[in-house]
Amino acid sequence: MAKDYTINKDALPKHIAIIMDGNGRWAKKQGLLRVAGHEKGTKAVREAVEGCAELGVKNLTLYAFSTENWNRPKFEVDKLMNLLVSSLKKEIKTLQDNKIKLSTIGTITSLPKKAQKELAEVKEKTKDNTHMNLTLALSYGSREEILQMVKGIGEQVASNQITPEDITTKLIEEHLYTNFLPDVDLLIRTSGEQRISNFLLWQIAYAELFFTEVLWPDFRKKDLLNAIHNYQNRERRFGKTSEQLS
Repeated sequence: MAKDYTINKDALPKHIAIIMDGNGRWAKKQGLLRVAGHEKGTKAVREAVEGCAELGVKNLTLYAFSTENWNRPKFEVDKLMNLLVSSLKKEIKTLQDNKIKLSTIGTITSLPKKAQKELAEVKEKTKDNTHMNLTLALSYGSREEILQMVKGIGEQVASNQITPEDITTKLIEEHLYTNFLPDVDLLIRTSGEQRISNFLLWQIAYAELFFTEVLWPDFRKKDLLNAIHNYQNRERRFGKTSEQLS
């Protein structure tokens, strides 16, 4: 029997980020190649996106391909890139129907030209959608993001545009890939692994972390509801005591 998760629509996380893990293990369990897990994982992406849109979550970021993923076998990387292109073509209707704007973070120029072209087209077609912002982290690594931020601010200091005293949290955030997004409120990782894997290290400073044993291809809206329900039953203190919040 499905568990009923009561969600308070007035206390939704403003930004949910998901580390979509477990495609390879799912495929192995089925006696299939790893790429079959990636293909099956596209259904879970749709479930998560539609679930967030239906609830009214304003920002969803998916860790789709990390900088470290380039080290995987070429066959798997090529398949992932082809899957990205085909999924974007297939899901444009879902994005438009739900008024979802597509954005990206990461070193997009390192992706194959075909993937870059498809991403640019979908971003252009959805740029005026305002119901939800879906961000794909592609060829993304948080340390690389922080490195580029430091270089950018360092160049401004070196050219006397700013002084070291001008460097603030706000300035740092303006130089991050995610300068158009609020901080992450809820980080979900599937497959039972409990690590961050170089994902949004700055942005998850005060995020609630939710780890589930569910493998990504099996992730459904009920699992999203479970994570949000869990989030809403936690006390977010931001460094304060419980007494200060009451």
